[in-house]
Amino acid sequence: MTGLVETVALLRDLIAFPTVSADPNLAMIDYLSDRLEAAGAEIMIQRDAEGRKANLIARFGPEAPGGLLLSGHTDVVPVDEQVWSTDPFTLTEADGRFYGRGTCDMKGFIAACVALAPRFAEARREPVYMAFTHDEEVGCLGARHLTAALPDLGITPRMAVIGEPTEMRLVEGHKGCCEYTVRMQGLAGHGSAPDLGVNAVEVALSYVARLQELREVLKARAPEGGRFDPPWTTINIGALHGGVAHNVIAGHAVLDWEMRPVQPGDAEFVKADLARLVEGTLLPRMRARHPDSFIETEVIGEVAGLVPVPDNPARDLVARITGANGADVVAFGTEAGLFQAAGMSAVICGPGSIAQAHKPDEFVALSELERCLDLLHGLADAVT
Repeated sequence: MTGLVETVALLRDLIAFPTVSADPNLAMIDYLSDRLEAAGAEIMIQRDAEGRKANLIARFGPEAPGGLLLSGHTDVVPVDEQVWSTDPFTLTEADGRFYGRGTCDMKGFIAACVALAPRFAEARREPVYMAFTHDEEVGCLGARHLTAALPDLGITPRMAVIGEPTEMRLVEGHKGCCEYTVRMQGLAGHGSAPDLGVNAVEVALSYVARLQELREVLKARAPEGGRFDPPWTTINIGALHGGVAHNVIAGHAVLDWEMRPVQPGDAEFVKADLARLVEGTLLPRMRARHPDSFIETEVIGEVAGLVPVPDNPARDLVARITGANGADVVAFGTEAGLFQAAGMSAVICGPGSIAQAHKPDEFVALSELERCLDLLHGLADAVT
């Protein structure tokens, strides 16, 4: 198959870059930039505020409105405390599978895109963009930066294909993912006189109780016939830390929680409800005893969901190429919702299985890479 040898060679190189989210990805970005520029792409590099990480945007074809965007993230999750049968940062082939950290999530897709760069360089009908981002695994930070900048860059693709591992199934929807850390500062004191302090753990428990009530409210708000499982916005309490001893009033507490919105408006509804609880009830009670009390919320990440819509040209194009007679929704999150929110029709379709992602001995099958290349050849045909 055209491009398969190049894809495997590229994947071998990409796996050797240990682009764990906590570390820089610049060496891999430079490598990809050189390969794509040599194939005829116009390259744009978008660095983060610290200059340690970057997004890469490559354009093939005419400088014109519209076009197709192929997207993948360069970062991978850590291998710490995982037991691997092979070196996770050395590509290992066995029994028709390629093992290594990031093989399916999602360097296999990136390798296939770059291997077919010469085909996309033939684009004449409309531009083709490749967008390779940083920090997807920790809140889609790179894609959020990228999509916010696209209008100023004059980049307005009409379709986006995100190559997350779906076993090359067509996916048109997933929930959003919003993660928060809430810090409560009260007033510590001796446990024998709790009325003289402000117990931050008790405040946190009131906050958690409201989150639990909101779960039931969100179930009632869920649209009928929803395709997600479960078909409503979920809330999860991840961790609660606070206090130092049995006989000390807890002066500080930290709460980690998340919600996974299933429809537009749910996240705003929850945040507005919590704001009323904090400003109208919890803070006044705390400050009546200790004026310097506070509750502050840190947004760890707010990633838009991919909303299934009847009119989706990207879905329809990929379906024609792959022969898919339907599209699925999935539980895991991706950058696709950000591209949809930026005005593109978006679909997810990529090699490998999400069941392998983030696990020891992560792999992508040779057959999956072949099917991915078939898709990319079809997309190249559509724009040349």
